[in-house]
Amino acid sequence: ASAGLRQRREALVREEMESENRHDFDATLATFEHPRYELIATGDVYDGEQEVLRYFDESRTAFPDQRNELIALHHADDAVIVEFDLLGTHLGPLRTLPATGRAFRARMTSFFLFEGERIVCERVYFDQASILRQLGVAHDPSSLAGRVTTLISHPLTIGRALLKARAGRP
Repeated sequence: ASAGLRQRREALVREEMESENRHDFDATLATFEHPRYELIATGDVYDGEQEVLRYFDESRTAFPDQRNELIALHHADDAVIVEFDLLGTHLGPLRTLPATGRAFRARMTSFFLFEGERIVCERVYFDQASILRQLGVAHDPSSLAGRVTTLISHPLTIGRALLKARAGRP
């Protein structure tokens, strides 16, 4: 992509991210040719304006102070790749999970995919388990609480692994 196109794309991505921080979702939607969010960790896809607005409502109900802090931007032929920290405090329900009142900070990467000068998809990669641990609803698997939870939740898997280890098989 030419230097001019890269600059225009970068400005659009910055506006997309800043408008989300302001909760100006009309401005966010205006940065897209066709709004689409793909959350890789959860498998959720929000395709189209109504679906994306539902995502904003759901996520900001759970985390009314949700915001991003830009770390770095990288350019590809058909994308701008962004590294950022996402922060928020869990003050409302997240699907079936009641509010914990706890805050999180998670490093994430988003691929803003372009067709020409317009965004057609934001594909977000993140570690869902680290967020759930910070919210107090999951445990580090190497901690005592994590090992006990794993044993209780997955007794057959753990039992098979122990039997294989005892038999000397991988």
